[in-house]
Amino acid sequence: MKQTQRHQEILDLVRSLGYVSTDDLVAHFDVSPQTIRRDLNELADENKIRRQHGGATIPSSSVNTAYNARKVMQQEAKDKLAQALVAHIPDGATLFIDIGTTPEAVARALLNHQDLRIVTNNLNAASILMAKEDFRIIMAGGEVRNRDGGIMGEATLDFISQFRLDFGIVGISGIDLDGGLLDFDYHEVRVKQAIMENSRSVMLAVDHTKFGRSAMVNVGTLGQIDMLFTNADLPDSIRSHLQHTDTQVEIVR
Repeated sequence: MKQTQRHQEILDLVRSLGYVSTDDLVAHFDVSPQTIRRDLNELADENKIRRQHGGATIPSSSVNTAYNARKVMQQEAKDKLAQALVAHIPDGATLFIDIGTTPEAVARALLNHQDLRIVTNNLNAASILMAKEDFRIIMAGGEVRNRDGGIMGEATLDFISQFRLDFGIVGISGIDLDGGLLDFDYHEVRVKQAIMENSRSVMLAVDHTKFGRSAMVNVGTLGQIDMLFTNADLPDSIRSHLQHTDTQVEIVR
């Protein structure tokens, strides 16, 4: 079995059982303990699992991975997803760009566009977009979160709610297997919800690691997303959920 396939099966077992022991994994895959320990360490480094003595469990649903670590995780996949997403945004459009490393990848991918009008609560995205003189960038007011340049708070929420734009580019920390959109910060979630409510078309790009990932605050459901971009086949339960929605899905290999 290839390592990537074994990693995915380990993740599936952890998510379904909550905890798996190293011994059980060794027996399940018929490989050495050293191989399983290496697999678990790599998955833990990517924050897909949490290592415990003698095994692994699901990562915390209350604390997100550090921003600098998230910036480099799945970066190639994020860039490909961003390029696929921006192909659906015409020149001259108006759009929101949310907090998150994938929305920042979208900001980079937009630099070949012309005459965009962008409202954002993401300082990093604004810094990227400033390179284009024909872009009009409108920053939301509020409190700046030092760790990642996100802007949040009641002032941010009020500001976002003044606009009605063509597209909303949102970022999400996890997608539950029942189709729920999840994140870690209640205040950030309220701004995401405002972006979704005030966009004519809501677009979400997520790499495959977000499916089944836990976070403690509910943002909404995949049915509220107009276009979903991802880099792997959807889990069966997600695909079943989307059959009852109008969400368009684009798989980007």
